[in-house]
Amino acid sequence: MCSASEQTKLHLAMTIFQLGYAGNHVILRAALNLGISKLVFPVYRNVIALVLLAPLAYFLEKKERPILTTSVLIQLILIGFVGITSNQVFYLVGLDNTSPTFSSAIENAVPALTFVFAILLGLEQVHFNRRDGVAKVLGTATSFLGATVITLYKGPIVYGSNSPSGQSHLLSALGDANSKNWTLGCICCLGHCLCWSGWIVLQAILLKKYPARFTVYSFTCFFGILQLLAIAVSTERDYQSWKIQSAGELFSVFYAGLIVSGLGFTIQIWVIQKGGPVFVSGYLPMQTMLVAIMASVALGEEFHLGGIMGAVLIIVGLYLVVWGKGEEIKLAETIDASSLVSENSQAKGPGKSLLVQPLLPGRDV
Repeated sequence: MCSASEQTKLHLAMTIFQLGYAGNHVILRAALNLGISKLVFPVYRNVIALVLLAPLAYFLEKKERPILTTSVLIQLILIGFVGITSNQVFYLVGLDNTSPTFSSAIENAVPALTFVFAILLGLEQVHFNRRDGVAKVLGTATSFLGATVITLYKGPIVYGSNSPSGQSHLLSALGDANSKNWTLGCICCLGHCLCWSGWIVLQAILLKKYPARFTVYSFTCFFGILQLLAIAVSTERDYQSWKIQSAGELFSVFYAGLIVSGLGFTIQIWVIQKGGPVFVSGYLPMQTMLVAIMASVALGEEFHLGGIMGAVLIIVGLYLVVWGKGEEIKLAETIDASSLVSENSQAKGPGKSLLVQPLLPGRDV
């Protein structure tokens, strides 16, 4: 179970992760409009991430890394297919056919999907007769409602920045989805959410018996690269598709590889190990609000009433999820302490100490 100080670190880590990932929506949409291949891009992205993470996995986990069994290897291949190959291809196709705002907003379905997957697989328990269980359910629903409001209700302008004329060029560079297949984009965004939720839960299961997070993610990247490379080689026959054509494409590849796939998902897998899968997905609603803020500051977009209302709902929902998780932790710590006292009392005998065994270390959620 996480201590109070470790909980603070988890909250800070997920906030940093969401800041980096929010910018990813806008940057990748610009790269897609510049013409980068949706199959070649994830190959380069994950190669960069693997180059960054593989040495860390080798040196930091050299002494504590468990033996790689056939069962673990099969799970790593599956996680690579779900979390890297399918997840990233669905995301890029969905983003290319919709918009950064929509792709960010629909990802708020991930907490609910993860919550369901975690319950079905026995990783999470919902106690509707306790306030922490009710808070987690209400928080997830409220956050999803806030993201829906941002997407569907624009409302009047509440704040409009004085945008310089040069920003119109940036706005046009991002483009829109008017000439795209919106239905295909929505289906792919939903597939992306399903894969992301499954990835979170599958990682949580594997980390319980193979607690080497850098090694897990490095192998996940490796198998994802092999799968993506096989698809890309058979599909992208034109040599020009494999070339980086501009500085913008190069920046997007390194940003996605270093910041999102490298640093970002290393943070995610660490938080999954310490805080559980629902804790991670509970922070996704913050991303939609950050995308709206970034778009306003960087691109001169206005704040509308719908965006403010949705942001308030997202913050309230996020607070409920985090508060519910905190209450669950406190209750579990109390139960563990009571059980330990009871066991020591039963073991008490003549000449024996009340504490016949050392205090057990806190277990992860």
